[in-house]
Amino acid sequence: MTTEQAKIDLVNLIFADRNEKDLQDEEIIHLLLQSKVAKNTSAEQEKRLSLGARAADGIAKFAGSWTFILIFLACLVGWIILNVVMLSKAVDPYPFILLNLMLSCVAAIQAPVIMMSQNRQEEKDRLRSLNDYKTNLKSEIIIEDLHHKIDQLLANQARLEETLHRLEKRQGPAKPADAAKPAAPGSV
Repeated sequence: MTTEQAKIDLVNLIFADRNEKDLQDEEIIHLLLQSKVAKNTSAEQEKRLSLGARAADGIAKFAGSWTFILIFLACLVGWIILNVVMLSKAVDPYPFILLNLMLSCVAAIQAPVIMMSQNRQEEKDRLRSLNDYKTNLKSEIIIEDLHHKIDQLLANQARLEETLHRLEKRQGPAKPADAAKPAAPGSV
Protein backbone atom coordinates (compact mmCIF):
# COMPACT_ATOMS: atom_id res chain seq x y z
CA MET A 1 0.00 0.00 0.00
CA THR A 2 1.39 3.38 -0.95
CA THR A 3 1.66 6.24 1.47
CA GLU A 4 -0.93 8.24 -0.44
CA GLN A 5 -3.36 5.33 -0.36
CA ALA A 6 -2.73 4.88 3.37
CA LYS A 7 -3.48 8.57 3.97
CA ILE A 8 -6.66 8.36 1.93
CA ASP A 9 -7.74 5.21 3.79
CA LEU A 10 -7.10 6.85 7.15
CA VAL A 11 -8.96 10.00 6.19
CA ASN A 12 -11.88 7.84 5.02
CA LEU A 13 -11.80 5.89 8.31
CA ILE A 14 -11.53 8.89 10.58
CA PHE A 15 -13.78 11.27 8.71
CA ALA A 16 -16.32 8.73 7.44
CA ASP A 17 -19.23 11.07 8.06
CA ARG A 18 -17.54 14.30 6.95
CA ASN A 19 -16.98 15.85 3.54
CA GLU A 20 -13.27 16.52 4.16
CA LYS A 21 -11.92 13.75 1.93
CA ASP A 22 -10.51 15.88 -0.92
CA LEU A 23 -7.69 17.59 0.95
CA GLN A 24 -4.03 18.30 0.27
CA ASP A 25 -1.25 16.53 2.18
CA GLU A 26 -0.61 19.37 4.64
CA GLU A 27 -4.33 19.79 5.29
CA ILE A 28 -4.62 16.05 5.97
CA ILE A 29 -1.69 16.17 8.40
CA HIS A 30 -3.15 19.16 10.24
CA LEU A 31 -6.57 17.49 10.43
CA LEU A 32 -4.94 14.33 11.76
CA LEU A 33 -3.05 16.32 14.37
CA GLN A 34 -6.21 18.14 15.44
CA SER A 35 -8.43 15.07 15.60
CA LYS A 36 -8.31 12.46 18.32
CA VAL A 37 -8.44 8.98 16.84
CA ALA A 38 -8.08 6.83 19.96
CA LYS A 39 -11.30 5.94 21.73
CA ASN A 40 -12.14 4.09 24.91
CA THR A 41 -13.92 1.22 23.17
CA SER A 42 -14.64 -0.61 26.43
CA ALA A 43 -16.55 2.33 27.87
CA GLU A 44 -18.52 2.74 24.64
CA GLN A 45 -19.46 -0.94 24.66
CA GLU A 46 -20.50 -0.83 28.33
CA LYS A 47 -22.93 2.02 27.61
CA ARG A 48 -24.68 -0.02 24.90
CA LEU A 49 -25.13 -3.24 26.90
CA SER A 50 -28.66 -4.28 27.78
CA LEU A 51 -29.65 -5.73 31.14
CA GLY A 52 -29.64 -9.25 29.65
CA ALA A 53 -26.19 -8.74 28.17
CA ARG A 54 -24.79 -7.51 31.49
CA ALA A 55 -26.44 -10.46 33.27
CA ALA A 56 -24.95 -12.90 30.73
CA ASP A 57 -21.49 -11.37 31.27
CA GLY A 58 -21.87 -11.65 35.03
CA ILE A 59 -23.03 -15.27 34.82
CA ALA A 60 -20.22 -16.17 32.42
CA LYS A 61 -17.69 -14.47 34.69
CA PHE A 62 -18.95 -16.38 37.74
CA ALA A 63 -19.33 -19.69 35.85
CA GLY A 64 -15.70 -19.45 34.75
CA SER A 65 -14.34 -18.94 38.25
CA TRP A 66 -12.82 -21.28 40.82
CA THR A 67 -15.52 -20.22 43.25
CA PHE A 68 -18.19 -21.67 40.96
CA ILE A 69 -16.20 -24.85 40.36
CA LEU A 70 -15.66 -25.45 44.09
CA ILE A 71 -19.30 -24.68 45.02
CA PHE A 72 -20.55 -26.89 42.20
CA LEU A 73 -18.21 -29.70 43.21
CA ALA A 74 -19.34 -29.42 46.85
CA CYS A 75 -23.00 -29.60 45.74
CA LEU A 76 -22.32 -32.69 43.62
CA VAL A 77 -20.47 -34.48 46.41
CA GLY A 78 -23.16 -33.44 48.93
CA TRP A 79 -25.95 -34.74 46.63
CA ILE A 80 -24.18 -38.06 46.14
CA ILE A 81 -23.39 -38.52 49.86
CA LEU A 82 -26.94 -37.55 50.86
CA ASN A 83 -28.51 -40.06 48.47
CA VAL A 84 -26.09 -42.86 49.39
CA VAL A 85 -26.66 -42.38 53.13
CA MET A 86 -30.46 -42.24 52.78
CA LEU A 87 -30.32 -45.52 50.86
CA SER A 88 -33.98 -46.59 51.19
CA LYS A 89 -35.50 -43.06 51.24
CA ALA A 90 -33.09 -41.52 48.68
CA VAL A 91 -34.54 -38.88 46.37
CA ASP A 92 -32.15 -39.98 43.61
CA PRO A 93 -30.77 -43.51 44.19
CA TYR A 94 -27.48 -44.81 42.82
CA PRO A 95 -27.23 -44.22 39.14
CA PHE A 96 -28.25 -40.65 40.12
CA ILE A 97 -30.50 -40.07 37.11
CA LEU A 98 -32.00 -36.87 38.57
CA LEU A 99 -28.50 -35.50 39.20
CA ASN A 100 -27.56 -36.33 35.62
CA LEU A 101 -30.68 -34.49 34.37
CA MET A 102 -29.85 -31.42 36.49
CA LEU A 103 -26.25 -31.39 35.20
CA SER A 104 -27.51 -31.57 31.62
CA CYS A 105 -29.93 -28.69 32.25
CA VAL A 106 -27.19 -26.55 33.81
CA ALA A 107 -24.91 -27.25 30.82
CA ALA A 108 -27.73 -26.51 28.35
CA ILE A 109 -28.42 -23.13 29.96
CA GLN A 110 -24.81 -22.23 30.72
CA ALA A 111 -23.41 -22.88 27.23
CA PRO A 112 -25.50 -20.26 25.33
CA VAL A 113 -24.92 -17.68 28.07
CA ILE A 114 -21.17 -18.19 27.80
CA MET A 115 -21.40 -18.04 23.98
CA MET A 116 -23.27 -14.70 24.18
CA SER A 117 -20.57 -13.32 26.45
CA GLN A 118 -17.83 -14.57 24.12
CA ASN A 119 -19.55 -12.95 21.13
CA ARG A 120 -19.65 -9.62 22.94
CA GLN A 121 -15.99 -10.00 23.87
CA GLU A 122 -15.19 -10.71 20.23
CA GLU A 123 -17.02 -7.51 19.21
CA LYS A 124 -15.05 -5.56 21.83
CA ASP A 125 -11.80 -7.04 20.51
CA ARG A 126 -12.76 -6.16 16.93
CA LEU A 127 -13.51 -2.53 17.89
CA ARG A 128 -10.27 -2.33 19.90
CA SER A 129 -8.34 -3.72 16.94
CA LEU A 130 -9.90 -1.17 14.57
CA ASN A 131 -9.09 1.60 17.07
CA ASP A 132 -5.47 0.39 17.31
CA TYR A 133 -5.23 0.27 13.51
CA LYS A 134 -6.47 3.86 13.17
CA THR A 135 -4.11 5.09 15.88
CA ASN A 136 -1.11 3.26 14.39
CA LEU A 137 -1.89 4.46 10.88
CA LYS A 138 -2.22 8.05 12.10
CA SER A 139 1.10 7.79 13.94
CA GLU A 140 2.79 6.24 10.91
CA ILE A 141 1.58 9.00 8.59
CA ILE A 142 2.61 11.75 11.00
CA ILE A 143 6.05 10.20 11.57
CA GLU A 144 6.53 9.76 7.83
CA ASP A 145 5.59 13.42 7.31
CA LEU A 146 8.04 14.51 10.03
CA HIS A 147 10.75 12.38 8.45
CA HIS A 148 10.07 14.00 5.07
CA LYS A 149 10.21 17.48 6.62
CA ILE A 150 13.51 16.69 8.39
CA ASP A 151 14.93 15.43 5.09
CA GLN A 152 13.87 18.72 3.47
CA LEU A 153 15.47 20.70 6.30
CA LEU A 154 18.72 18.74 5.96
CA ALA A 155 18.72 19.27 2.18
CA ASN A 156 18.10 23.00 2.66
CA GLN A 157 20.88 23.15 5.26
CA ALA A 158 23.28 21.39 2.88
CA ARG A 159 22.39 23.87 0.10
CA LEU A 160 22.91 26.81 2.46
CA GLU A 161 26.27 25.42 3.62
CA GLU A 162 27.34 24.95 -0.01
CA THR A 163 26.26 28.49 -0.87
CA LEU A 164 28.10 29.85 2.18
CA HIS A 165 31.22 27.87 1.24
CA ARG A 166 31.13 29.29 -2.32
CA LEU A 167 30.72 32.83 -0.99
CA GLU A 168 33.68 32.36 1.36
CA LYS A 169 35.83 31.14 -1.54
CA ARG A 170 34.97 34.22 -3.61
CA GLN A 171 35.73 36.69 -0.82
CA GLY A 172 38.73 34.91 0.56
CA PRO A 173 39.23 33.92 4.17
CA ALA A 174 37.74 36.31 6.69
CA LYS A 175 40.18 37.88 9.15
CA PRO A 176 39.21 38.44 12.73
CA ALA A 177 38.73 42.12 13.64
CA ASP A 178 41.35 42.05 16.45
CA ALA A 179 44.01 40.39 14.32
CA ALA A 180 43.71 43.04 11.60
CA LYS A 181 44.61 45.94 13.96
CA PRO A 182 48.17 46.32 15.13
CA ALA A 183 48.63 46.24 18.85
CA ALA A 184 49.14 49.62 20.51
CA PRO A 185 52.56 50.08 22.15
CA GLY A 186 52.47 49.68 25.88
CA SER A 187 49.12 47.91 25.95
CA VAL A 188 48.84 44.66 27.76
